[in-house]
Amino acid sequence: MSNIHYTNCPVCDSTDIKNILSVKDHMVSGETFAIAECNSCSLRITQDAPDEASIAPYYKSEDYISHTNTSKGLINHLYQFVRKRTIRNKRRLVEKTTGLKKGTLLDVGSGTGTFVNEMKQAGWQVTGLEPDIEAKKIGRELYGLELEDASNFFQLATGSFDVITLWHVLEHVPDLTACMQQLKSLLKENGKLIIAVPNYTSKDATLYKEYWAAYDVPRHLYHFSPRSMQVLMKKNGLYIRQYKPMWYDSFYISLLSSKYKNGTTNLIAAFRNGFVSNFNAIADVKKCSSVIYITGK
Repeated sequence: MSNIHYTNCPVCDSTDIKNILSVKDHMVSGETFAIAECNSCSLRITQDAPDEASIAPYYKSEDYISHTNTSKGLINHLYQFVRKRTIRNKRRLVEKTTGLKKGTLLDVGSGTGTFVNEMKQAGWQVTGLEPDIEAKKIGRELYGLELEDASNFFQLATGSFDVITLWHVLEHVPDLTACMQQLKSLLKENGKLIIAVPNYTSKDATLYKEYWAAYDVPRHLYHFSPRSMQVLMKKNGLYIRQYKPMWYDSFYISLLSSKYKNGTTNLIAAFRNGFVSNFNAIADVKKCSSVIYITGK
């Protein structure tokens, strides 16, 4: 197995990076990984994560809900309940952002295809990309979807899409620069790129520190702040038009973080911390637990 060790920041190329946290993989392996921070753009990076050829086993867990669609356990049951609402909200966001009721959409990292199905049912022409075989199988069984392999990403035609979505996906991609350049090239001239990622500058991240579930090492290779996202977009000729909150994420992440920290979930404390995090972000959504970045050329 080969590991990825960064000496230069993958966003701004600075060499001024240093380890600041040690975080355990609570989901699969129990291994501990160092997280480094770039002093220039504030990106955080998982050091010595398995490379693209070696990381697949770290996704093999019944609890990895985007790939399994599981309702096992209280936290996943709550996630499934809330997801029905958030999927509708994502569709409405796409429609409002683009001004279109129908169009061409690329969803990168589709998981089991819930969002792809929602957009197809609304009349959109959707291409869904997903690397995990089992997740694609579930998408076929649940929705009759034929999600394409993620390796097709670099074979898609330039200027094909009115909108491209990445819902908690960018933090997983092995080659950040190549991915961003391809995303830009696939957009139509007035197309919109919608990226949702966890925000380690949120209050819940501060409260839970190394137990913050959205670090999700080693699956999350990067840990973004609004500042690092601004630098990343500008570097690749894209500009952030709007910031949107993901209010439910603070509760889901706090529930998981509480379990990681205490061994069992303290429901009252977790919901309190989720509320505190959201309250802290009311005046500035860039402080939300997860932020949606609406970008364009």
